[in-house]
Amino acid sequence: GGLTRERAGFEVRDVHATHYGRVCPIETPEGPNIGLINSLSVYARTNDYGFLETPYRKVVNGQVTEEIEYLSAIEEGNYVIAQANSNLDENFRFTDTFVTARGEHGESGLYRPEEIQYMDISTQQIVSVAAALIPFL
Repeated sequence: GGLTRERAGFEVRDVHATHYGRVCPIETPEGPNIGLINSLSVYARTNDYGFLETPYRKVVNGQVTEEIEYLSAIEEGNYVIAQANSNLDENFRFTDTFVTARGEHGESGLYRPEEIQYMDISTQQIVSVAAALIPFL
């Protein structure tokens, strides 16, 4: 028993929200292997239990810190995470009244800076090394 190319359905091949920052949504072969062969994202790593983690900058009271924490997909679902390209001032505070972020359970929305708990470390965090070399991404 395992998974064969012929029996693999869309649910196995499709991109899932838990892949964010862990598995590249772009780099996969065309043809019968599409979605079955994946590449790690640029900053992804495996933890002691074999789960993939991705790094985030800690945010305290609306100020982005230099502290980096790696979160698994399960842990990530408990936090509000801002995008890496969010507007910050010289003190690393959010300048916008509302910040676009992924909320609990991966739902995207607008949040007040005080509600943000983490921030992506890079706009290229979601793609693999090969995809990150594409200049317009």
